[in-house]
Amino acid sequence: MSTPGVLTFTQQAWEQVLAKVKRAVVYLDVACAESLHWGCGSSRLLEAVGNSACYLREFEPAAVGGGAEQPKAVFVLSCLLKGRTVETLRDIICRSHFQYCVVVTAVNHAVHLTANHVPPAAAAELEGQQPVFEQLEEKLCEWMGNMNYTAEVLHVPLLLACAAPHLALTPAFAFLFPLLPQDVHILNRARSDKRRLGNLAEVDATTLTPELLLTIRCLVSGLSSLCEHLGVREECFAVGSLSRIIAADLANFAPAKNRRKTATGRASVVFVDRTLDLTGAVGHHGDNLVEKILSVLPQLPGHTNDVMVNMVELTALQAEEENQNMVAPGCLAQSNDPAAKALWEALLNTKHKEAVMEVRRHLVEAASRENLPIKMSMGKVTPGQLTSYIHLFKNNLKALGNHCGLLQLGLATVQTLKHPQTAKWDNFLAFERLLLQSIGESTMSVVLNQLLPMIKPSNQRTNDDYSPEELLVLLIYIYSVSGEFSVDKDLGEGEEKVKKALAQVFCEESELSPLLQKITG
Repeated sequence: MSTPGVLTFTQQAWEQVLAKVKRAVVYLDVACAESLHWGCGSSRLLEAVGNSACYLREFEPAAVGGGAEQPKAVFVLSCLLKGRTVETLRDIICRSHFQYCVVVTAVNHAVHLTANHVPPAAAAELEGQQPVFEQLEEKLCEWMGNMNYTAEVLHVPLLLACAAPHLALTPAFAFLFPLLPQDVHILNRARSDKRRLGNLAEVDATTLTPELLLTIRCLVSGLSSLCEHLGVREECFAVGSLSRIIAADLANFAPAKNRRKTATGRASVVFVDRTLDLTGAVGHHGDNLVEKILSVLPQLPGHTNDVMVNMVELTALQAEEENQNMVAPGCLAQSNDPAAKALWEALLNTKHKEAVMEVRRHLVEAASRENLPIKMSMGKVTPGQLTSYIHLFKNNLKALGNHCGLLQLGLATVQTLKHPQTAKWDNFLAFERLLLQSIGESTMSVVLNQLLPMIKPSNQRTNDDYSPEELLVLLIYIYSVSGEFSVDKDLGEGEEKVKKALAQVFCEESELSPLLQKITG
């Protein structure tokens, strides 16, 4: 048996789901789809369904229902079974011909009791019972049109998307963001003058909105399940206001208290507010290939942590823009390909130069195993060299199938190395180093004046100049590394000049990116 870890936690959770899906129409929400994508892949789900006419559908209000020849449905959901989620379930089932419905939720029944305003004392008396799930089972039968049909509602902790054995992500909570100083004003709207909060340090669980508190409790439910799988009694540490609240909620979560009594191992859990280290998120000092791949390649639709890899190179189509969407994109997650997984983990843990050499080594070894006519070349690895190795697989369908995962990672590397944004990486790094020197020697107003000439409208920009989004990244970097500084007249004037220049750039853009549209409203 494997040693318990984040990977086995996710795999065992999905095995429980796969045991329910035989000959079913399967509806997944986007967070569970992402967990499946990294954990065991959609092919594993298709195998478990075991039906040539297998249907995987996104869980959404407009989702197609099941026909007369589709009597079974499985819904795999990352959220609470409440509100709009239950309405969507009802709408899909009512326009279908289901006779057997299974609803899997990633959220513990104890959290459903909290969401339904059951007091903690009453919830404690219901230990071992699941009245919320049982009530929904009755509703499912009612919506199917026959109380003798079969309905199941169960909790499976589908919290994580495992990108590697020691790196797990939580796609269902990608939107959960630490509180900012201006959020204190929003929280104060619901409080009397005497009970107003002065700053973030005064924020605790009792001051949060019910919606945010429930979101935190859903996260805590998943983390408690992970600790149970690992067999550990956790000790929590927190840095930041929201992290402090999450750590306290995990410490006080009733199922977690019971679990700790029998846990044999120990673990330290450190929660950190991302806003306390924005330089790590926006800086360019990381010498890692994966960081660059995630920065420059387009995001895979519906995913928060994977990218689209253009696969046209491996087809007979011309690599022109109109052909880009004719072939399904590749991606980074290769959960069912051991060789590709090994390469991916190596890319995560090595520096850029070694990572590119590792890609070459894997391609050369794969080509040699397939007896492809490879020409060895030593020295610096170039995008052209990697492309020539990848093209060897192009007309060999068997070799292409055997090494599809590896080729996707190879193409991701080539497309990243060729991307104009990658060439800018060193420019960013040089400017960030210059900023660090300037901040140590100059005032903030001087630093902003250095940035001002770089803010150019689209008709004056070259490929080497910074786009509006890149300028915002640089501003975040500047203010994050500066820490606290005194506000004076010069700083006020400098900030106004930067604001004015940025406003002009935004107004003169022919089309704003989705991110800028979101920021500007």
